[in-house]
Amino acid sequence: MASPPLFASHGAGPACPVYASEIRPRLAADFGPHWRLEWIESRFGHSPRKLVIMPNRRTFIQGLSAAAITTTFAPTFGLTELPRPPRVPAGPFPMDPAVRDLLMEALNAAKLAGASYADARVARQQLNVIQTRERQILGIEDSDTIGCGVRALVDGCWGFAATPHLTKEAVARAAREAAAIAKAQRLARDKAVELAPTQVWPNASWRSDHSIDPWSVSLQEKTDLLLRANAAALKVPNVKYVSSSLTFIKDERNFASTEGSVIAQQFIRSQPDLDITAVAGDFSDFQTRGNVAPPAGRGWEYIKAVDLLGNVERWAEEAAQKLSARPVREGKYDLVLHPSHLWLTIHESIGHPTELDRALGYEANLAGTSFLAPPRRVLGQFKYGPEFMNIQGDRSQKGAVSTIGYDDEGVRPDDFLIVKNGIFNDYQTTREQAEWLDWWYREKKMPVRSHGCSYAQNWGSVQFQRMPNVSLLPGDAKVSWEDLISATDDGIAIVGRGSFSIDQQRYNAQFGGQVFYEIKKGRITGMLKDVAYQLRTPDFWNAMDLIGGLDTYELHGALTDGKGQPTQANAAGHGTVPARFRQQNVINTGRQS
Repeated sequence: MASPPLFASHGAGPACPVYASEIRPRLAADFGPHWRLEWIESRFGHSPRKLVIMPNRRTFIQGLSAAAITTTFAPTFGLTELPRPPRVPAGPFPMDPAVRDLLMEALNAAKLAGASYADARVARQQLNVIQTRERQILGIEDSDTIGCGVRALVDGCWGFAATPHLTKEAVARAAREAAAIAKAQRLARDKAVELAPTQVWPNASWRSDHSIDPWSVSLQEKTDLLLRANAAALKVPNVKYVSSSLTFIKDERNFASTEGSVIAQQFIRSQPDLDITAVAGDFSDFQTRGNVAPPAGRGWEYIKAVDLLGNVERWAEEAAQKLSARPVREGKYDLVLHPSHLWLTIHESIGHPTELDRALGYEANLAGTSFLAPPRRVLGQFKYGPEFMNIQGDRSQKGAVSTIGYDDEGVRPDDFLIVKNGIFNDYQTTREQAEWLDWWYREKKMPVRSHGCSYAQNWGSVQFQRMPNVSLLPGDAKVSWEDLISATDDGIAIVGRGSFSIDQQRYNAQFGGQVFYEIKKGRITGMLKDVAYQLRTPDFWNAMDLIGGLDTYELHGALTDGKGQPTQANAAGHGTVPARFRQQNVINTGRQS
């Protein structure tokens, strides 16, 4: 099903006919009289307006707190209730004709204004966030933003403009503005933009892998799940504080280019979260257990599979056990890193430094640069790790948060090896960036093509190079997590991601975690706390001597990875197996050791 009347409206807001006929009645039915719906206009003209659902001050305690307590201890709607059917059927779906007309209008206006190439995106993004703490609902956000962004290439320079008004006049005006901005850039141009060729997709569509649309699940069912999980955690001795949340993102993206591609896409991303704090009886210490589940490119069925109610007691007990855990002694240890932890190290020390724009200095002012530069000195030469180390970039893994059918330049992403047999092999690229590496691709007899890494946060943001799924591929042998433990004589096992710090070139770093276990003679002998390890990226990865097999591979990642000015957030997915790293420097982050 397309999103028909939505894109034919005159922009988002209380005056939007779709808001009046579709959005507000649904929200009012879900939220009831204890909530007010407010439109908040961003102070930035190109940014979307957001609909925020907030509790009425007077009725919050009287209504929702009481309801929350009742729901926690005597739920009337549980996880056993059959979900409502998804609102969106599976399979290919056509682009709304009204959307196609708007895209063609924008492209035609850009060409008439002098663009040699242009692309346009009409997009809708919905965000639903529910936050709770102990027995209270802290807040609910339900935002819905719609608009059109146009990018124009004139005389080798880019221009971009956007509008929330979905009329032919508005999108044509945005296209002309984009072309005018591109012309103004000519004075500062050092080299004309050249785009690598790409296949044209005149009638393509793609939908993410999900079976239950989170927007088909009632607010009551969502809040009930969180409050019941909070209540279960609070039953564990010494657990005093619990916060939990559910985050859902639905993106509908419609793309067209002057080359002839016309693409409709929809994807959903979901993440549950719990943060549990245990406090010592004499108040001398407190410990937390958080980051319990990764985000996924799936729907409500993923939330059910995570099984918050079935796992929350174990997570709460881990927080309490950390109170009596022995502080780590500083020194050199073999580290056995679980996928729930290692993905972040991959993200920071491999994902970011292999972004080509960072390596060439285009992100130096905010995100930083990269130690992997210049390309001619490192491609095919830099030894990232051992021969069995292979790092794949892709946007194709089912359920990964960076997975997409086509990027925001209309490119169908490919799977490529960033690190091949331990040697640095390729950067993440867009159509413009692929031409910068033409010498490398021709030397390797590879096509000069984008890897499909172009992405914009929303219709009001210009697309640029963003991280795909970046993953450590499994080893050939059938090695389990337990095998890594039993092969280690003196080490520390780390589960879950924690705080971290890394320099601007992604070369020197420090990583913490959630749960730490001492390993002696192949066995876990107890829990540790206050653990962090320090690394230099090439030394760390070359110290990896064992990795898990295919059965240990897990998908993790983050929904919000920041980059660019103005800053944009994108989802970054990371698959990995557990791995062992020999003789890493471990420090104690506590006040006493």
